[in-house]
Amino acid sequence: MARQKEIPDLSATDISTVQQTINERFQQEMAVELGDAEIRLHPDDRELATCPLIYWESPEDNSKFFITKTGINEFRCQFFYRGYQQYGTGKDKYDNIGDCAIAMLQVHHEYEQKKAAGENN
Repeated sequence: MARQKEIPDLSATDISTVQQTINERFQQEMAVELGDAEIRLHPDDRELATCPLIYWESPEDNSKFFITKTGINEFRCQFFYRGYQQYGTGKDKYDNIGDCAIAMLQVHHEYEQKKAAGENN
């Protein structure tokens, strides 16, 4: 059995990049939380890998966001409202955490606009 590769923690630069991006998007100082998530790095993996993540909640609606670091310069993202309402960007992974955060916030914004127009039923 192959050993799980060590996934580095989020760097201070990673955290600062996300913090600045979401502060700008929501036009206020946002609280972020750091943690770990157990995920499959590949769909056929049987074992879960422990990956560092950064998490925050929207002040505008009931949505929650997280970015998971899955390798060196490798990130995944998702936002959700409830367990059955989970959304991504359509891209499996990013090599830049800033691009990852921006893409997810754009998809969230577009989703909220459609929801307000009654298009996401």
